[in-house]
Amino acid sequence: MHNKPQLFHPQAEAALANPELRANFRGAMDYLRDKRKSAFADADEEKAIRDRAEAIRQRCLSKLPELLEQLEANCTANGIRVHWAENAEQANALFADIIRSHGGTLAVKGKSMVSEEIELNHQMEKEGIRCLESDMGEYIVQLGNETPSHIIMPAIHKNKRQVADLFAEHVPGFQHTLDVDTLIQTGRNVLREKFREAHIGVSGVNFAVAETGTLCLVENEGNGRMCTTVPEVHIAITGIEKVVEFLADVPPLFSALTRSATGQTITTYFNMISGPRKDDELDGPREVHLVLLDNGRSQAFVDEEMRKTLQCIRCGACMNHCPVYTRIGGHAYGTVYPGPIGKIISPHLMGLEATKDLPTASSLCGACGEVCPVRIPIPELLQRLRHEAKQDPRPGVPPLRGQKAAASRTEALIWRSFGLVTSRPALYRMLTWCATRLRGLMPKKLGPWTRCRTAPQPAARTLRELMAERNK
Repeated sequence: MHNKPQLFHPQAEAALANPELRANFRGAMDYLRDKRKSAFADADEEKAIRDRAEAIRQRCLSKLPELLEQLEANCTANGIRVHWAENAEQANALFADIIRSHGGTLAVKGKSMVSEEIELNHQMEKEGIRCLESDMGEYIVQLGNETPSHIIMPAIHKNKRQVADLFAEHVPGFQHTLDVDTLIQTGRNVLREKFREAHIGVSGVNFAVAETGTLCLVENEGNGRMCTTVPEVHIAITGIEKVVEFLADVPPLFSALTRSATGQTITTYFNMISGPRKDDELDGPREVHLVLLDNGRSQAFVDEEMRKTLQCIRCGACMNHCPVYTRIGGHAYGTVYPGPIGKIISPHLMGLEATKDLPTASSLCGACGEVCPVRIPIPELLQRLRHEAKQDPRPGVPPLRGQKAAASRTEALIWRSFGLVTSRPALYRMLTWCATRLRGLMPKKLGPWTRCRTAPQPAARTLRELMAERNK
């Protein structure tokens, strides 16, 4: 199942009509919101964590070009081979070349949304290379030929019965059960064998430290550590915005990420990778590669306001608190990054032609901005993108790909007419005078507007008559 952002409205309608999906998300979102609330029980502590995380991300982004060069130099000095990819096609070509050079046909993958962004699994399949997801949620959606519906919990849209049905269909010898521990163990048993077979391990990167050339990976299941230590070759991929300046920048961001994502003070595993296996070490890969992906991020970087989009640390808190996402789920958006963060980053990755409807898929309630651990002003950026989708770029600001994709001549004419009327008091008074006296001609049925409303009826008595009676 691969939805498209161009079909957001029918996809959202289909999601709203699915009671099982609605129930799955309702329970999951309530749970995650409660967990985050417990993790930030002290309001002063929450403010301090968010203040520091925001400051770190803004400082690092302000130095992004220099930090990327420093990261490359230090990674190279550590023995990590650094590759640059301008787009998804280049990134996939790099993966294919590296894997083919080692004669690999199987890669085990830790969780990586950037690999989803470039459709790595599907592209490698065309090259005769199988990419097996080792994160339990990713493994489940891969079995169902689906895409992740959440950036932290990919299979959050499924309940245990649906997972059991998938295992019964795809896992030989599985005895149908609704016991969650048994389901998890079933998946682990399958994946354990694949770790032994694969020569290639793939992972994402949560933070790339320029100061030390270190790749940091946050996880709870241990599969990320297996992917980065057991196979002979480790290929990490990350967006260029994930670089941080100092190793000391990582703990505050780590704290903000885990509390906001899953309500944990600390995750089960925190991996720091600074190079391939040394001669005196017993485990680890013989080669480590780092693919740095742009794919539209430079477009956001050069725009000072839209650059704030790149502060994201992929915690998913904005999704968990969004009244739209919690009702329609992630697949309705048709993008790799759904929910509020997806609505502001996808236009840079995919262009406004494909994503023009997403910035309007929001109530602008502000909940996403209130819970963001790095304080991305998502509602303000959504309003900016709504402008970009309909009008010419602002002076001095580079246009987005697909600028004015949602422009409408009819709408533009209506707004020009409205501006003309409201800027001329005499014309405004005349038209409102006419409107009040001709309201009796208004049709009794106005389509969707009157399904739960009735057209205004002429007042029995005018205000002047009522005031005259009162003064008698």
